Amino acid sequence: MTLVFIHGAGFTGACFERQLQAFAGAHAPSMPGHCEPGAPATIEDLALSIAFYAAHNDLSDIVLCGHSLGGAVALHIVLEQLLPVKKLVLLGSGAKLRVANATFDSLERDFPEGARQLAGHFFADPVPALVDWAVGSMLTVGAAQTIRDYRACNEFDVLDRLEEINVPLLALTGENDVMTPPKYAQALADRVQGAEARIVPAAGHFVMVERPEETNEAIRAFLSGTG
Repeated sequence: MTLVFIHGAGFTGACFERQLQAFAGAHAPSMPGHCEPGAPATIEDLALSIAFYAAHNDLSDIVLCGHSLGGAVALHIVLEQLLPVKKLVLLGSGAKLRVANATFDSLERDFPEGARQLAGHFFADPVPALVDWAVGSMLTVGAAQTIRDYRACNEFDVLDRLEEINVPLLALTGENDVMTPPKYAQALADRVQGAEARIVPAAGHFVMVERPEETNEAIRAFLSGTG
């Protein structure tokens, strides 16, 4: 199987460094607008970009692994059948991704400071090195694209379509994720036939960065059918 990791709002494929090391042949493309300016950021457009990437690289037996906004993109791909997906992994994501108005106010008023405040909520243990890394990513992607990403999250809602999902699904969430709490993963497991939710202890929203070994182990177990 070919794993395709899809990053979240204000980030690039670089956030999956530990997963690319762990899974041979895995891909983690950066979506349009995240390495160059001026691209739209609707879920639909981002999903089409991943579908184009997969077709351009002749990928098969695809397992989509989406983090946060990337999980919304992955869900859209599956629901609209843009790719023949074998399995689906959602990391700190959900079927509805509302964003607080205060987040937009903060990012639009003073983006560097808003990004730092936001990054403080990404981790169970927001040590300076992790927060600086997250802020650096958002500053590189830029205010306009990061805010567009969060607006796309805020508009995303496929709760009433979950019964249409017919591929194996793993919803993996950090125990201390305050942005997409464990109840989001459980809702997916409750509504999607055969889906499973796994909660990673001592991890926040960026579960794959903060607890990479546990995340990779859970994905391996899911792929092998032993999870």
